[in-house]
Amino acid sequence: MATNAAAPPRQLSQKETDIQMMLAAEVHLGTKNCDFQMERYVFKRRNDGIYIINLGKTWDKLQLAARVIVAIENPKDIIVQSARPYGQRAVLKFAQHTGANAIAGRHTPGTFTNQMQTSFNEPRLLILTDPRTDHQPIKEAALGNIPTIAFCDTDSPMRYVDIGIPANNKGKHSIGCLFWLLARMVLEMRGSLRPGHKWDVMVDLFFYREPEEAKEKEEEEAVADSGYGMGGYTAPVIDLGGDQWPTQASDATWLADAPAAAPAPGVGWNAEPAPLTGDVWEAAPIPPTQAPAPSVEGAPTATGWE
Repeated sequence: MATNAAAPPRQLSQKETDIQMMLAAEVHLGTKNCDFQMERYVFKRRNDGIYIINLGKTWDKLQLAARVIVAIENPKDIIVQSARPYGQRAVLKFAQHTGANAIAGRHTPGTFTNQMQTSFNEPRLLILTDPRTDHQPIKEAALGNIPTIAFCDTDSPMRYVDIGIPANNKGKHSIGCLFWLLARMVLEMRGSLRPGHKWDVMVDLFFYREPEEAKEKEEEEAVADSGYGMGGYTAPVIDLGGDQWPTQASDATWLADAPAAAPAPGVGWNAEPAPLTGDVWEAAPIPPTQAPAPSVEGAPTATGWE
């Protein structure tokens, strides 16, 4: 009797798993315009005019770029650059895991051509996020014969780009996913990561984070770790020796032993003052007036103080 039990699901290959991740990150979504050099990577066009990128070719180009990166002996000779904010965090994380140099932010003109600059660098490989935004480093790399790898959308100019990886370079999830895949492939080819095994670094670390969102999360963590809340606070019990007071005397005991205060003799503030008696000071008697002495010529005048 034949059993109708469902067969177990087939184990996906590494390429199929990566393509599923790229679909979730919307790597396949292009723009409404298409460059003539990018037509070979377009799968179809949707009804709303958006071009769909063939993710199979994207994965193959990622493998090719990883082989080129591994072929360079010193990883410090590789520069990963992104002028757009969405790719800056991914660039820094990629450089951290692969050992390359990262330039996140605006490109200083003359970095690859002007030897008088303090920031002058002469890399052996340049990896870019967007050829349109990073047009200045592409021109300088072409003048210095530096090979260039770039993530290219359907409307990106391909001039001076040696290896173009067709992908959506406009979304923050797409850029982070691409750099994560490229870093994992590089580590697998170098032997640092076993092929087919899961990488312990999450793809979320390569995604762009909004400054307000990151700030709110840091403030919440700081409040949770500060311990300023006094809800569950209990005073510690200190065990003193036998020669010390066993317990702390309460304030009520001290108040009971204190003598009672004597009432004030005064009746009140509204009472009339009592008449003065002989015990208190009396007005001093006026001294009798003395008759003036006859004046004598040459004699000093009496002042009454003698």
